[in-house]
Amino acid sequence: MDNITSLAGRFPDHFIFGVATSSYQIEGATREDGRGPSIWDAFSNMPGRVHKGHNGDIACDHYRLWEQDLDLIQALGIDAYRFSIAWPRILPNGVGAINEAGLDFYDSLIDGMLERGLQVFPTLYHWDLPLNLMGYGGWTDRNTADAFAHYASVVMKRLGDRFDTMTTFNEPWCACHLSHLLGIHAPGEKSMQATLEAIHTMNLAHGKAVQAIRAERSDIPVGIVLNAMSITPASDDTADIEAAERAFQFDNGVFFGPIFDGAYDKELYDELGSMLPIEGGDLATINQPLDFWGFNYYTPMKVADAKTDSSRFPHTKTITATQRNDRTDIGWEIGAFGLSQLLTQVYDRYDLPPVYITENGACFNTDINSEGKVHDEKRIQYFDEHIEECAKVIEAGIDMRGYFAWSLMDNFEWAEGYKMRFGIVHVDFDTQIRTIKDSGYWYSELAQTHRSIADGKDESGNAVVADTDYS
Repeated sequence: MDNITSLAGRFPDHFIFGVATSSYQIEGATREDGRGPSIWDAFSNMPGRVHKGHNGDIACDHYRLWEQDLDLIQALGIDAYRFSIAWPRILPNGVGAINEAGLDFYDSLIDGMLERGLQVFPTLYHWDLPLNLMGYGGWTDRNTADAFAHYASVVMKRLGDRFDTMTTFNEPWCACHLSHLLGIHAPGEKSMQATLEAIHTMNLAHGKAVQAIRAERSDIPVGIVLNAMSITPASDDTADIEAAERAFQFDNGVFFGPIFDGAYDKELYDELGSMLPIEGGDLATINQPLDFWGFNYYTPMKVADAKTDSSRFPHTKTITATQRNDRTDIGWEIGAFGLSQLLTQVYDRYDLPPVYITENGACFNTDINSEGKVHDEKRIQYFDEHIEECAKVIEAGIDMRGYFAWSLMDNFEWAEGYKMRFGIVHVDFDTQIRTIKDSGYWYSELAQTHRSIADGKDESGNAVVADTDYS
């Protein structure tokens, strides 16, 4: 494992080390202060949808404990906090009356961040669609794009003067593919038609929201976060190589293409375009110039050809991606190479702005020992390998601006409920006691060492920080 000082020293002086969370996963207080219900409130309480019927009613109780949580981030010496704003707190019905109490909460949260010297990285949408909009079709209804743009405008008017960046969507792949094709996430549909409609509506909502954000605050850097898939063909056979390209178009190109090129990929469009509800001017609206994009990376993907007369696009099957076959406790393969592989691929294919790693982390369900400690060495190794890969990417010439660890603390892990833990801080969900894990101390030292190196360079740019090892 790399020495922390040597690893930290490989990043540019202004590189940001942050932590990330999302509203429904941590806030709780789902029925308080005027917040309306979201699709995840409904989905979580449907039998069989979420592990043991868990829901986000309390989660990490961050709505009440936010000051304590910000103190924790400050104590860790982290540069920035990436969080999401709950649309149902701001506009309980998705449209119509504004809930000032919801804006008050984020007003206080953001002021608290600034008081603690934290950079403010909000996301407008991390999957908690107001339930009222689902009654009209949710993301399959293009009116939702206009509702989202209005929501963006409301947020920017009240809070935008203190943002360092603004992100429209977090992982539209999950909100489309997992939610409308595979049925794993809310609203739990299994329809290719609904998936393609949701993809286009969400792309359109992104473009309209970027316009709304810039109309209110033209000085705020705007971007989107994509959990792009790092896809490798199963073999050198032409069929598998072509399968990998189809998988790229289906999982990545449906977002990268319209957003950065103003067009859907031809092969995908030829097969599925009739289900994309494109109207005149849509692609120009979607294709807004962005100041950055975020990449969420966890695991690599390998595909083989599975094209038959009855198969549907992308006509692939997923197979084991790595030789190591190491997996996290949620079952995802570990392969840091996929991070640099995907970035190299997309920067070759598209004209992209600078990138942040907006989520990266691992699920290891290590619990507190008898001494009150959490020795999660596997998570430290995971972070070390992936942050090393980030350093390589930067050295290869890609403009990466920051890295956000997922997650600040254990939280509601969607369909997995509370059984899967990604945090660098352990949460006892019965008592709400937070305990910093070994990985939290490791990441804290990395962030603080990087800042010390950047602050401590002499006039020639040489670091004057003593070398220290984590133990």
